[in-house]
Amino acid sequence: MNKRVLFVLTNHAELGATGEFTGYHLAEAARPYLALKAQGVDIDIASPMGGKPVPDAFDLEDADNKSFWEDEEVQGKLGATMTPEMAEAKNYDGIFFPGGHGTMWDFRHNLALQELTRDIYEQGGFVAAVCHGPAALVDVKLSQGNYLVAGKKINAFTDEEERLAKKDDVVPFLLESALRERGAIFESSAPFECHVTMDGRIITGQNPASAKAVAQKMLSFLEQLEYRDAEVSHTR
Repeated sequence: MNKRVLFVLTNHAELGATGEFTGYHLAEAARPYLALKAQGVDIDIASPMGGKPVPDAFDLEDADNKSFWEDEEVQGKLGATMTPEMAEAKNYDGIFFPGGHGTMWDFRHNLALQELTRDIYEQGGFVAAVCHGPAALVDVKLSQGNYLVAGKKINAFTDEEERLAKKDDVVPFLLESALRERGAIFESSAPFECHVTMDGRIITGQNPASAKAVAQKMLSFLEQLEYRDAEVSHTR
């Protein structure tokens, strides 16, 4: 599949003022990366500040995590991620935001990330995110001035899940509430169950259990693009 997707990982590694560690959720990056790569999708990795982001939920007994983490190509990309300013929207068919609590601090208010997301979406690409990754979508505005998520069916780590995780008084905002405030039509399942929502070209998953299902929706979209491009090429 001759398609390219940009993954964006958080750089933030401190869980508020708790002294606890956080970062990007390893499995939420690993499972979609492996699923897309297996189908020939090219993947670049960026982060708000560039450089080397740090993983959370670091479990190498998980086969997907181990395969991802021990891949030399992956380590090369993780060792020197690009910034949003370095990425050109025209090069990508979609953008994907894995979660991890770190995203709650450095995704939402990054203007370059907002603009990149808008540009990829408005050129016909998909926007995907899982768990806390949709923090990147909260303040994205389209060229006409409306919020990207307004009137769209959206899914993310719920306020209830945040309370059950005992992080609701630690994170700078509650993600479900923030998305609802922007006009999103929020969908969810029971806490920590897989739930994926696709509304047009926006794909969102509720929690870590949803990461692989989000990847399948991304692949489905890319396959449609591949088919369309092949049809266009055939008629020329």
